[in-house]
Amino acid sequence: MQTSADFPPSSYGMSFTVGEHSARHLRRIVRTYLCAWDLEELCEGAELALTELLANVVRHVPNRHCSILFVWQPDALRVEVTDRAPGVPYVKQPSSADGPVDELAEGGRGLLLVEAVTDRWGVTPRASGGKTVWFECVAKVRAPDSARG
Repeated sequence: MQTSADFPPSSYGMSFTVGEHSARHLRRIVRTYLCAWDLEELCEGAELALTELLANVVRHVPNRHCSILFVWQPDALRVEVTDRAPGVPYVKQPSSADGPVDELAEGGRGLLLVEAVTDRWGVTPRASGGKTVWFECVAKVRAPDSARG
């Protein structure tokens, strides 16, 4: 049985089909965990990066089904979004239908944003098909007594 002394756990995960309000709810969940883990400074970047990864699920995963995992690491957060869709996402410059870089293009900036607001990110192909897209955000300033025990 879990007690209040066990909260917050060091990870949170779930599988679901991304819907209209999923990103908003998951931003709230990641913020709750970051506050409980004393990593509030990571909220903005983690929320933005998570929103972009979920937008990619909506755009590129036929059934919109994925799994997410938030993992507490000392002074850091790791987020993983796993789906079964083929293909590996990559950073690309936004372009128009004609090919040249289009600074006003609405699409193509998601992973550029993830790269900009996180410390590390990557893609791990899964042997069973699909992939896990992950990112890590590391706290910049930590108080010596803030270690989780």
